Amino acid sequence: MTYIKNFRELATNPGRRDALNILEAGYEAINTEKVLRSKVRVENGELLIKGKHFPLSIYENIYFVGVGKCALEAGRIMESILGDHIKDGVVIDTVKGTLSLIRTYEGTHPWPSEKNISATKEIVELLESATEHDLIIIAISGGGSALMCLPHESSCETLIDITQTLTKKGADIYELNTVRKHLSAVKGGQLAQMAYPAETVSLLFSDVLGDDISVIASGPTVKDTTTVYDAEEILKKYGLLDRNPDLALKTTPKEDKWFKRVRNFLVVTNSDAIEAMEAEARELGYEVVPGRKNVSGEARLVGEEFAETKLLPGRALVCGGETTVTIKGSGEGGRNQEVALGALPHLSDEAVFIAAGSDGIDNTDVAGAISDKEIKEKALKLHLDPKRFISDNDSYNFFAQVGGQIVTGPTGSNVSDLYILLTYK
Repeated sequence: MTYIKNFRELATNPGRRDALNILEAGYEAINTEKVLRSKVRVENGELLIKGKHFPLSIYENIYFVGVGKCALEAGRIMESILGDHIKDGVVIDTVKGTLSLIRTYEGTHPWPSEKNISATKEIVELLESATEHDLIIIAISGGGSALMCLPHESSCETLIDITQTLTKKGADIYELNTVRKHLSAVKGGQLAQMAYPAETVSLLFSDVLGDDISVIASGPTVKDTTTVYDAEEILKKYGLLDRNPDLALKTTPKEDKWFKRVRNFLVVTNSDAIEAMEAEARELGYEVVPGRKNVSGEARLVGEEFAETKLLPGRALVCGGETTVTIKGSGEGGRNQEVALGALPHLSDEAVFIAAGSDGIDNTDVAGAISDKEIKEKALKLHLDPKRFISDNDSYNFFAQVGGQIVTGPTGSNVSDLYILLTYK
């Protein structure tokens, strides 16, 4: 399976081809079907998840819930693994699809919507009907914070405004999800509270730095350590509390009781992609320079930092993480395209750099972009100034014109972002 649909178009020289092959290895390593089939199986009447045993005969009903960009694919795989053991289920994803036993809903992302709220109510109704004799399996992945949305005493419009403002002002995922938890009726462990006393198993696909499971999709099945005060301080920091003085923030459940029957399994992380990419780089003959798995910061500045990294010929640097973009312009793009554009003016002629989202959707219909000497020359020929485009946050249209966009379509995976820097051998 080839993830990069325009691989041949982009692979115009050996360095580019190698960088793209390295990226392909990363996508392959986090393939949702591959991940789940390696961690979940049914054997001798038991459901086995990462070595833990769940005898199927002790449950009256088994329900499946999926939220996020891996949800639909995870539902498909779990149907094939469990078959008719699944009594009912609900999936909310960014893509449309149908399953045999599980109800599916296409939601909106990155902003909440009435559509998402309606689908979330279906999840709530399902969980609240479960008893102590039931098993609930929940696949939780990036994008789940927007998709699984049920505001606590706030309108959808207010939630959209707060989410958009925090995003545009460059709030990181920890800040954003702390606020989301306390504006929600389902996040920050509240889904676990709803599911109690049923037994709950969560399969977590991490898209956050450090793999803090309480932050993934705002931790719906994880005991929350943040408080209303924490959320208020973040809202104050970004000037949102004065704008919404009557905002009702909710305390998330802190009692251990609600989490005694919950097991949270981390099934895939950004590190899995990085390790596979490093292995592919070595297979291609590169000496791999140790890279960071927690890249963060302002996207354009992160791009500059990558470009200014001095690599000897035949060396490769592979990293993972997630940057932020402070939006000041009116252009179109995503954080990965902005990282690649920020790197472009500073790259040496021997270097190739890629920044791409693991989900294949960098806030646009492309996964990210490639920067190198060819892109520089094309931009010069077309009289396109990278600095002008980056000042307008218009990385998408820059790369659309110079031919550097990486096209995968939605990958059905999501472990944050992937970065590759190499110099020709």
